[in-house]
Amino acid sequence: MEINDLTPAEQRLWRAFATGAEVDLRESGEQTVRAVVLRALLLNGPQEPGEIAALKVRGAGVTGALELRYATVDSVIHLTHCRFENAPDFVGAHLRYLSLRDSAMPGLSVTRARIDGSLRLTRCRFGGPVRLDGAQISGALFLEGAEVAGQTAGQPVLQLNQVAVDDDLCARGLRAQGLIRLDGASVAGSLDLEGAELSNPGANVLEAEALELGANLLGRRLRAEGRIDLRGARVPGRVDLLDARLSNPGGTALRASSCVIGEFWLRRGAPVQGMLNLRRATINQLDVEPEMLPDQVRLLDLTYTFLTPHEPADRRLPMLERDGEGFDPHAYEQLTAAYRRIGDDQAARLVQLAKQRRRRSTLPWYGKVWGRLQDAAVGYGFRPLRAAVWLLSLLAVGSIAYAGHHPPALKAGEAPQFNPVFYTLDLLLPVISFGQEDAFAPTGWYQTLSYVLIVTGWILATTVVAGVTRTVSRQ
Repeated sequence: MEINDLTPAEQRLWRAFATGAEVDLRESGEQTVRAVVLRALLLNGPQEPGEIAALKVRGAGVTGALELRYATVDSVIHLTHCRFENAPDFVGAHLRYLSLRDSAMPGLSVTRARIDGSLRLTRCRFGGPVRLDGAQISGALFLEGAEVAGQTAGQPVLQLNQVAVDDDLCARGLRAQGLIRLDGASVAGSLDLEGAELSNPGANVLEAEALELGANLLGRRLRAEGRIDLRGARVPGRVDLLDARLSNPGGTALRASSCVIGEFWLRRGAPVQGMLNLRRATINQLDVEPEMLPDQVRLLDLTYTFLTPHEPADRRLPMLERDGEGFDPHAYEQLTAAYRRIGDDQAARLVQLAKQRRRRSTLPWYGKVWGRLQDAAVGYGFRPLRAAVWLLSLLAVGSIAYAGHHPPALKAGEAPQFNPVFYTLDLLLPVISFGQEDAFAPTGWYQTLSYVLIVTGWILATTVVAGVTRTVSRQ
């Protein structure tokens, strides 16, 4: 292309390119620049010894298609505050640095490109899909304040699957209408979605299966309408969802199953609208306020070390009872261990009691009957004072009854002196003998009372032994 073929605006760009000077066309009468001119500059632009060539343009209206597919560009590219007639195409390109900050375009393709520096798409407005799948970015990826729309037939509006970013992926304030795909992406730093607004009602809004982060997933004040899928993600830092609003009524709002997470924060926001799925996840610190939990949770094989903030057991137990997959003893053991770890043995006992009651609902009728007897008697061994109350009550009844009517001795000359208190204790305690039970034989109603005391004593003894055995085994 000859320099004489260029418009005045293009001539300014051509002259500035060799020294890397910036050209601001926002106040110029002519702002239109042809994409073929930009391509020619980047591939065969003029060079000056001792200068670093760069394309730096503000406020241009780019006509035609900027196509640099599989090209190698050694110059820095700054096309800021520009308006593109067609979606720029950088598929497979090798770039040094690319900034399209504050620009508007129908879409963008950077698939499988390699960028030695950062890619800045800050506050860009995209009318169609943005494809960055498979791109390798040695610096950071900036999408803060960007707007992406124009979903087509279920295709992602922002495709970032298999992208590799050697720094942070900053998308604060991102607004996206449609699906964002991050499957298999790798980010050496943090993924920052603070204040982002993502909308794809009734479908997946963020797919990030097997996402690998080097630090945190930041989602404070995130607004998400649709399903967030983090299955198999690894986040060594924290998943920060403070003040977030997650909504997918009738479906799953957040799926973090099989994830490995350092800290999971879900506090200070509105309750999650939709199911929360944490099955098979491994979390070091689970920081969840009970009020944030939805009506349905999935906790099968969830493993966590610490549970914060500290709440009474009766505020944590509904979390386990909302699991629609039935009785899961592992969930109760995890909650028990969390309370024991901070020294709250009373709360741990209440969780174990709730576990036995939930288990009772899965037993056949005879198991339920026996379970109710254990519960009423000593609370499955977790309320041992009940046994003392029962024993004292039955001891008082028996002592009063037999004090008013001494049972006849079996052998009058050999029987010890009758004592109604120790005789009742002989009936109640199956493993202790005071010599009273074998020496006297009540008749009539008093004989029936003796049978009741013997059976009740065995029930109390069995339930107490079962409770002590569970306690010892846990220790």
